[in-house]
Amino acid sequence: MSTPLTLTSARRPDGRALVTAVGEIDMSNSGALATALDTAREGGGGLVLDLTAVEYLDSAGLSVLFAHADHLELIAPHLLEPVLTLSGLPELATVRLAPPGAARPGTDHT
Repeated sequence: MSTPLTLTSARRPDGRALVTAVGEIDMSNSGALATALDTAREGGGGLVLDLTAVEYLDSAGLSVLFAHADHLELIAPHLLEPVLTLSGLPELATVRLAPPGAARPGTDHT
């Protein structure tokens, strides 16, 4: 059974691709995340992944993030800070923590 995850793609005003994830990321849907990031990246340039509405991220999801780390900027909620820090991902990718009470996905994070 797949865990609920909604992925939407857009282009930021600065031209970078934006993928917004809502829900939980685990082994049941990490392939969908990988596909969304690959598709968004097809146009070239940077890639921003908004995780502010993600409530859970397991090792399968982390593997996808590591595979894209060289061109990825993450916007993450404080809830995910421990797992991201322990994984070492901030050493390879730009990780910005969303301010507490930050706007939900669909708003501009410039």
